[in-house]
Amino acid sequence: MFDHDSPAAAVQRQLDAYNARDIDALLATYAPDARQYEHPATLLATGHEEMRARFALRFQEPDLHARLLQRVVMGNLVIDHELVTRNFPEGKGAVELVAIYEVVDGRIRSQSVRLGSKLVD
Repeated sequence: MFDHDSPAAAVQRQLDAYNARDIDALLATYAPDARQYEHPATLLATGHEEMRARFALRFQEPDLHARLLQRVVMGNLVIDHELVTRNFPEGKGAVELVAIYEVVDGRIRSQSVRLGSKLVD
């Protein structure tokens, strides 16, 4: 039976909303005081207001799309390996990343992202 409030379900809703560029649905997957980090500990945003500004800017990219390559779930931690198509200043390309999510009570409490190499077409 699928648990709608499971950590994996919360992270999947976040990914689906990201790809749909639905900022309200996306923010609904995060706790109001959630924090985003560049792995391991560089704070990028705290709370919905700061996150909204970051996502609004990213959602302006016409080719933006995240493709899940692999997901690992251990308790309330979800680790996604993704390939994200982006529009960089030097052109369309992709970046590989690993995102580590901590999910509490069905919402993402923290997200830590480690970017890999940028591949430009």
